[in-house]
Amino acid sequence: MALPTQLYFDVSPTCWPIVYSADYNITFMGLEKMHPFDSGKWGKVINFLRDATLITDDTIVAAREATEDDLLVVHTRRYLSKLKWSYVVATITEIPPVLVLPNCLVQRKVLKPLRMQTGGTIMAGKLAIDRGWAINIGGGFHHCSSERGGGFCAYADITLAIKFLFERVEGVSKATIIDLDAHQGNGHERDFLDDDRVYIMDVYNRYIYPGDGFAKRAIKRKIELDWGTEDAEYLDKVETHVKGALNETRPDVIIYNAGTDILDGDPLGGLAISPQGIIKRDEIVFTIARSRCIPILMVTSGGYQKRTARIIADSILNLHNLGLIDKSLAARETQNPMVELMM
Repeated sequence: MALPTQLYFDVSPTCWPIVYSADYNITFMGLEKMHPFDSGKWGKVINFLRDATLITDDTIVAAREATEDDLLVVHTRRYLSKLKWSYVVATITEIPPVLVLPNCLVQRKVLKPLRMQTGGTIMAGKLAIDRGWAINIGGGFHHCSSERGGGFCAYADITLAIKFLFERVEGVSKATIIDLDAHQGNGHERDFLDDDRVYIMDVYNRYIYPGDGFAKRAIKRKIELDWGTEDAEYLDKVETHVKGALNETRPDVIIYNAGTDILDGDPLGGLAISPQGIIKRDEIVFTIARSRCIPILMVTSGGYQKRTARIIADSILNLHNLGLIDKSLAARETQNPMVELMM
């Protein structure tokens, strides 16, 4: 029997199914500047959405921190105990000075923001089922599995969101992960390696981290890209393969890992997608999901340039302008099989 959790609760219909907390952002004595990741990008996205009058503080869902009991739904106690060693967290986050900090500070200044974002992803999973869509402004820690972290990912939020839905929401028994971050999502792949309930589609630069051959065995639809892949080829592959994946199996929920490290000039992604290409990519994924009445949860994942926050916000605004997301409740509809065949 599932343990009680504070992460599933009724949300006012006046709120957008957009989850965020100011505690997502990592700031501590400038240490965050020693990693290429913009550890304040989540707050910048929210500020852009506020400036565009899409949201207010009262109309977004305030994220809650995932507790140890929540994390144990996926993670082993042994792994969580390892995070009490600062050198382990320094290795996972790739911020060497964390090594010499007292772990109490590491827990509060580094890991708590990641636990907040993890709680946000779990919450957004339930919201997606209730509303038809949801966006966690953070999350997408796709390099973390139940027993190990890496690549700035300390908690397996994607795996947790799916396991929570399987255990706690009636009628949710199949999930599709569409991972469009520039890097292979080896964490959730390791977690669902032998689980036929989860279909994984992964589009990534074949030449970069993590190159996890063992985890690749979990990918049902693998699209490996070359250095410098540009908009036309990329968007064609995304549209073709998202449709193909959803033709192979109709899930009860889609988890969409919408990394912006595909952006041209990203120091870690190695691809060459324009800002307009990223916005169009998200539009394609939401258009297909919404046309088939499949609930979709979007997390924002990687992106290592300052301009990615603006692009994420512009993409969300574009989804709204096109009517692909709205504030109103969206009851799950019965799918017309002819629509699926036509897509």
